[in-house]
This record gives sequence, structure tokens and C-alpha cells, in this order.
Amino acid sequence: MNRYPLWKYLLILFVIAIGAIYALPNLYGDSPAVQVSPVSALPVGDDFADAVTGILDQEALPWRDTRIDGSRLLVRFADADTQLRAADVLRRQLGDGYTVALNLATNTPAWLRAAGALPMVLGLDLQGGVHFLMQVDMETARNQQIDRYLDDIRTTLRDKRIRYKTARRERDTIVVELRSAEDRDVAGDAITTQLADLDLTIGEGDDFVLRAAVKETAVEELRKNAVEQNVITLRNRVNALGVAEPVIQRQGADRIVVQLPGVQDTAEAKRILGATATLEYRAVDEQNDPVVAQQTGRIPPDSLLFLDRAGVPYLLKRQLIVSGDQLIGASSGFDPTNGSPSVSVTLDGVGAKRMLDFTLDNVGNRMAVVFIEYKPVTREEGGRTVHTTVKEERIISVAVVREPFGKRFQTTGLNSPEEARQLALLLRAGALVAPVNIIEERTVGPSLGQDNIDQGFRSVVIGFLIVLVFVSIYYKVFGLFASLALTVNLVLLVAVLSMFGATLTLPGIAGIVLTVGMAVDANVLIFERIREEVRNGNTPQNAIRAGYDNAFSTIVDANVTTFIAALALFFFGTGPIKGFAVTLSFGILTSMFSAIMVTRALVNLTYGRVARLKSLAV
Repeated sequence: MNRYPLWKYLLILFVIAIGAIYALPNLYGDSPAVQVSPVSALPVGDDFADAVTGILDQEALPWRDTRIDGSRLLVRFADADTQLRAADVLRRQLGDGYTVALNLATNTPAWLRAAGALPMVLGLDLQGGVHFLMQVDMETARNQQIDRYLDDIRTTLRDKRIRYKTARRERDTIVVELRSAEDRDVAGDAITTQLADLDLTIGEGDDFVLRAAVKETAVEELRKNAVEQNVITLRNRVNALGVAEPVIQRQGADRIVVQLPGVQDTAEAKRILGATATLEYRAVDEQNDPVVAQQTGRIPPDSLLFLDRAGVPYLLKRQLIVSGDQLIGASSGFDPTNGSPSVSVTLDGVGAKRMLDFTLDNVGNRMAVVFIEYKPVTREEGGRTVHTTVKEERIISVAVVREPFGKRFQTTGLNSPEEARQLALLLRAGALVAPVNIIEERTVGPSLGQDNIDQGFRSVVIGFLIVLVFVSIYYKVFGLFASLALTVNLVLLVAVLSMFGATLTLPGIAGIVLTVGMAVDANVLIFERIREEVRNGNTPQNAIRAGYDNAFSTIVDANVTTFIAALALFFFGTGPIKGFAVTLSFGILTSMFSAIMVTRALVNLTYGRVARLKSLAV
């Protein structure tokens, strides 16, 4: 007799029930929403929600409901037009202390959300949004690396009290001219010891010159780190935008792909992602005249010439006090003394110590704040489009150090509150190691995304129905069992994808359609084996048992090989290929369960208790 113990039936029912619960949220859809979160990432409460809805009520902007999710508040609206107007109002009313972003909020009931049941996240091609392909400007990164080593060499020589005539850069080589052979040899030993990434060539005899070039291994490490660090920085900036489920990944040697599903304000996203801005704090050279240096072109070796917004020249010390990569916090506001826009800066431990040491020794002297920005420039050369980067440096503030300070202080001299807000956001997210150029931009509208969803849904339904009709006609009652198992398989697949937070894309829908077609293969093998056993004269009960037992190894072999191929696609593929591989992998696992256990349970319930079974409807 073919019977399952009671616990197996209960296990199958439990799995199906859990699958139905976690697949259910995908039926409710999304609504346009505005996401509001404090820049400090502190939890928000009901008072904050009341304040936000009060602002919306004052502006006569109808809202549907609100939901607090940790450190963010979601306000849902009936349509996208109201959502856009509400976002503008909230940005204006709440100010820089909060991040206001456009998003989509699920309509899933609270009881399902409480159980952790959430819908699948829709990818860029289904939800709409923006796709950027960015190229890291490695030439600029290389120049920055050589300039840093030049500053390090000057610092090393100064610390060792080694006299030198000049230290300058000639293309990709750093040239240091010393005053004597003794100074040359001591400097060579010091640079070799302190800066191991430099290949040093030491002159002989009366040639008191050192030539240093960056080792190729250090250059390769720079290329690798520049892309990886920029990916991290871009991810921080996207988090500041409040985008759900962004895709930020490396592509090739020097490119980064950024996909922002659901983003509607693409201009803001492009401005934040492509901006490369930071600050440098430098001491003012009090001994030399900047006007004379500008007119004659003779700049002291330990100083650099900068201009402020009005074009007034200043000589600043080459040696940095602190730079943007030592900032750990920044927020915009207004200077209480004169009401001008300002950015409050917080330094890390190393930066705070350096700033405190400088201000302790330089009370009464001036310190300048230099704003550095890399702007992408596109031009045509020989019929080709060339992307380059222009570095702009300007002094935004020069102030006298009145008293020592270290970890926290204010930067003023900004033109507008909006400039202060943008600078604070960029400083919080971190400076890009090297500039990035947006070389490709694609926008997917939500209407096109909805068309993709509708077409994908129709393809799944049509493929599903065709398979059901075929197996039901060809295998009769057993075909109906396979159809029920196929339905269970589809529900479980959607549930597993939702539970693991998978992002559904068009290739993912193709994987689901393929899974629906392949899932019935196991039942075809089993049913054909049962038919063969019946034709060979075996009793119906023994034919059922032999069909499932003998076909099992063949089914496992076929699915294991497909699963291995899916894993290879996942680990070695990118983007859409990964989405296809994920749905195919999960589909193989759920189809094994449904095709073997679920159909066997149905067959056992129908035929297993019939002692004198004479025929099978297969």
C-alpha cells in the first residue's frame, strides 16, 4: 500500500501554508510615498509623524497614511503628483536636518508585515528609475598619488632637517635637488626607509639629484582601491538619498554601475553621485606677499597660490592641516554671529589632534579653508567623445585663529544655504578617491516598468495555463495532481524570493517562466515510468511505488546539473544574469519538493488506501 505517515502530510501542509502567507504580499502592490529621515539616523516617533502630517495639512496636500520604520517615516499618497509636491514642501519646511526622498511604499497589511512578510523588490526595469554607468578618472587619481608622495618627501626632508634646493614634479617623476653629496645620500636613505612604494634613483659624483617614481605595484593597488573606495562612497551617497535596494557594483577595471530603482528625481541623484567635492584646511603663508608671487610667478617652494571667490590671491602652506577624508560628520546651518550659511564639521581622532596642535601653536595667525571640486567635462576630439575632469580650487574662508580648537568647529564663507546643505551631504558621505564621469545614463519610466510587469505577468500566466491544460489532458487524474503541484511550486517560488529579499527583474520573470515549464519534467518522468510498469504487468500499487522510486535518481541528476549551471551563472554573471540565476536556482529547489512530495501525497491520498486497485488514470 502507498501511504505517507501523518507527519509528512502535516509537514507538506505547513510548508504550503507558510508559502501562501509569504507570497501573499505580492498581490497588494505599492503606492507613491515620501520617505523622511533625520540625518543623524535617530529613531523617529509619533510626534515627528504628527509634525510632518501637520505640514502637509497646512499645504492642503492629501495623504493616505503614515508608517514609522526605525529611523524613517513613510508617508503614502494616492498619486505621484501629490507625492512630488509634498516632497518639495517637506524639503523646504524641514530644512537640512532631514533627508526627504521619493520612494514607493508597499500596501501590505500590518499583520503580514508583523510576520516579516514583504513583497519582492522590483528591479529597475520593472519599477522604473535611473541607470548610471560611471568611469573612474584614473589619470586624476594617478596625479593625486604623485602629488601626495611629493608632499611626503618634503615632509620627510623637513623632519630630518635635510637641506635641499627644490623638490618638484616632472611628469610622472619626482625630482629632488640637494645641496651636497652628503645631503643627497642621507635624503636617499630617509626616503627609501619612509616611502617604500617609490623606486629611487640616486645621482653620482657631482649630481646631487634624487629621482623617484611610483612602483607599478603601488599604481595597480591605487587603481583597485580607487574603484572599491568609490563604490563605498557612492553607496553612502545613495543611502543619503534614501533609495531602496540600489545596485552599486564594479564593472571591469575602472567602471561602476549604479542602478536606483524607484528614483524619480534623477537630476538630484545625478548631482549627488557625480559630485566630487571636499575641503582642505591650510595655514596662510604670513612671510611672503601673494600679490608679488602672482605677478612674478615666483611661488615659494613650501607654498601654493590660491584665489578666493573675488579673485584675491593668497599664499597657503603646502603641508595640509587636515583634509576631507578626516571628517566624520558635517551638518549645515547658520553662523550665530552674522547669520551666514555654515557647515559644522567633526573630525576623526587623527584630524582632531592635528587641528589642535596647529591651533595651539598658531593663535593669532590665519587659516584658510579651500573648497576643491572636480567637474566632468566632455569634448569632441577627432570625432571621438572624450571625458575629462577639471579640478577647481578656491578659498571660501580665511579666518584668524582666536583660540585653540580640535574636534568640532564651523566653516563659513558659503554662498547660500543650498550650497551649505550640498557640501554637508558630500562631506558626510565621504569624498571620492578619484573623480567619476557619468558616461552612460538611462532612465526607465514607471509606465514602461508597469508595461514590463503586465507583460511578464501575462507570460507567466499563459505558460502556466498551457502546461496545466497539456498535462491534465495527457495524464488525466495524475495530470491534475501535477497541475496542483505546479500551482504549489509557483506559490512557493514567489514566497522564497520574497523571504530572501530578492530583486525581481525581467530576466527573473524569464527564470520563473522557465521554472514553470521545467517543473513538470519530474512528473513526466514519474508518470511515464508508472505507465511502463503497468504495461509490464505490474499491479497499480506496485507501479506507483516503482515509478516514484526508480525515477527519483534520474530527477535528482537532471536537477543537480541544472542547479550547478545556475550557480555558475550567479557567481560569474552580472546584473540581469544574476537575477535569472537566482529565480532558476530557487525554482529548482521548490519544483523538487512539489513534483515529488506534493504529487506523491495526492496520489497516496487518492489511491493508497484502495486495496484492490485495478487501473490507474495516468
